[in-house]
Amino acid sequence: MASEIEFYWDIGSTNTYFALHLIRPIAARYGAAVRYQPFNLGYVFRKHDYQLMAEPRAKLSNRRRDLQRWAARHQLPFRMPDQFPIKTSRALRGSLVARRHGLEDAYLNAIFSAYWEQNDPSVAEYSGLAGIAGEIGLDAAHFESECESEEIRAALAQVTDQALADGVFGAPTFVIDGEIYWGKDRFEFIEDHLAGNPALPPGRDRTDDRFADRLRNSG
Repeated sequence: MASEIEFYWDIGSTNTYFALHLIRPIAARYGAAVRYQPFNLGYVFRKHDYQLMAEPRAKLSNRRRDLQRWAARHQLPFRMPDQFPIKTSRALRGSLVARRHGLEDAYLNAIFSAYWEQNDPSVAEYSGLAGIAGEIGLDAAHFESECESEEIRAALAQVTDQALADGVFGAPTFVIDGEIYWGKDRFEFIEDHLAGNPALPPGRDRTDDRFADRLRNSG
């Protein structure tokens, strides 16, 4: 059975809020470790020439209702924040600082709750993040300087570049044995994989890339 799940996340992703809550009990059930990988989703979107706000109005309207449906189904206190989207790079770097101090889980719980449950957009700024840092046991006075260190900035850039190299295009993305599972509605496949019965043999099929190229060139 797989023993490790790479979880690519960005706090600016609505679906990642749900994935954060849903992947943990699944991983625990199969004895798999979750490795959180913060990456700059906005940068990845720009690389893929994707714009969320350019989607059809009807789809965006339905997206909001679907999020409410997921919240009701899983009894989570999700609410769409008034300020969306937000800049996320500071919060992402903060998670790497929290990891350094053994507080990554607590930090993720706090920032996702603040933004997606409490309608608090201050997680986009160090002024808001410093308060959270202090609450979970980090040194609030030095939090910003740690986040802005060359080491932490380079680490976030490296994870983002690695995500692109691995074929990650959105959040949440889970990678198990090289197999990509994207979105909050792939947990059935993830469970099968963790149980040793993946729907497809893990790994990347270049036929998929050729299929994508043919579609992109068809227009």
